[in-house]
Amino acid sequence: MFAIGEASRQSGVGIETIRYYERENIVPKAERTASGRRVYNHEAIARLRFIRRCRDHGFSIADSRTLMALAKDNDTGCSTALEVGTRHLGEVRRKIAELKKLEAALEELAANCANGRVHCPMLDVLTGD
Repeated sequence: MFAIGEASRQSGVGIETIRYYERENIVPKAERTASGRRVYNHEAIARLRFIRRCRDHGFSIADSRTLMALAKDNDTGCSTALEVGTRHLGEVRRKIAELKKLEAALEELAANCANGRVHCPMLDVLTGD
């Protein structure tokens, strides 16, 4: 059994985040010692590590919960995991497209400023109606 600090170190999840995950029932509440301190076994740390990896890949908490439930039953979960992953990939691609549009708009604004004008076109655009 490991204290919360060691669980944090082994899982890569911050202590406050572990507490948050427990409060929100993302992971089961930790066992407690007689003195009330949280303790974690290897399985609990593995769950925390799984959620961290999901979050590292940008999955929402809801999707992370779904994937964690599917991971318990590898035989039937692959098609649902594929659906979750494919939907998330679509969202990432939409965000990339939005960021590319933003990049082009900012490049245009910056290029206008580089022309050495007395009045700043970027500020004019940002303050205009």
